[in-house]
Amino acid sequence: MANGQWFPADWPDRIRALADGTLEPVAPKRAATVMLLKDAEGGPVVHMLRRRASMAFAGGAYAYPGGGVDPRDDDRHVRWAGPTRAWWAERLGVDEAEAQAIVCAAVRETYEEAGVLLAGPTPASVVGDTTGADWEADRAALVARETSFAEFLGRRGLVLRSDLLGAWTRWITPEFEPRRYDTWFFVAALPEGQRTRNASTEADRTVWIRPVDAADAYDRGELLMMPPTIATLRQLVPCATAAEALAAAPARDLTPVLARARLVDGEVELSWPGHDEFTKHIPTGGAPA
Repeated sequence: MANGQWFPADWPDRIRALADGTLEPVAPKRAATVMLLKDAEGGPVVHMLRRRASMAFAGGAYAYPGGGVDPRDDDRHVRWAGPTRAWWAERLGVDEAEAQAIVCAAVRETYEEAGVLLAGPTPASVVGDTTGADWEADRAALVARETSFAEFLGRRGLVLRSDLLGAWTRWITPEFEPRRYDTWFFVAALPEGQRTRNASTEADRTVWIRPVDAADAYDRGELLMMPPTIATLRQLVPCATAAEALAAAPARDLTPVLARARLVDGEVELSWPGHDEFTKHIPTGGAPA
């Protein structure tokens, strides 16, 4: 492996099955992930976690906090600050109920996996330290899906701060994958007074790292990543501060990136439109090159 691109061993067979019509794609589930940033010497750093090697999907790969949308967040009332649900619906390319659920997923997953909560008692405030036992009990209940995010916010009297998020990009898992997600990537800055921790049972390590350093480590084959992760890291490199990244988000193109697999001269060519570095050529019966 010349770099750190994650490539499952069963992809060649699944790609060939898709190409010859014997594999029926599964519908992707909605998901959200957050590139949490904070300013540091030499530029902003991003919070990343390493998925446990035992994980069936992308084990050992570095990623951001994120996960699937909870359908209960589509229609429950959520106290909301920042751009309206209608604004978010237009920005994300979905209806208003879906927009609320996707934004809720981004905020909830950041809390579940990093212990950081983008919400406050008023539309202009953010909670402080969230490491107490009562906060941990609530976080565990969210992880176990014993309570919805809307119920959690309502009981604590909190307002979701959608203005602290910026929609950055959207990637859809390739059609040949058995687990598929339609994932919106967001950027956010670490709120003052809060700190991250490894709160995820799916991760064995977390780091704060400059995007350029993470990308260089990927290029050397030292950090394993999926294409959306390394692609977004490279996009963050020009940002001199976390605020600059957030300011750049509204102008970002959210056209979904979906891998394409096709037969070319007896080989299966796997490519991600607009991201030539990830192109793979798979000889019939062979391994990716």
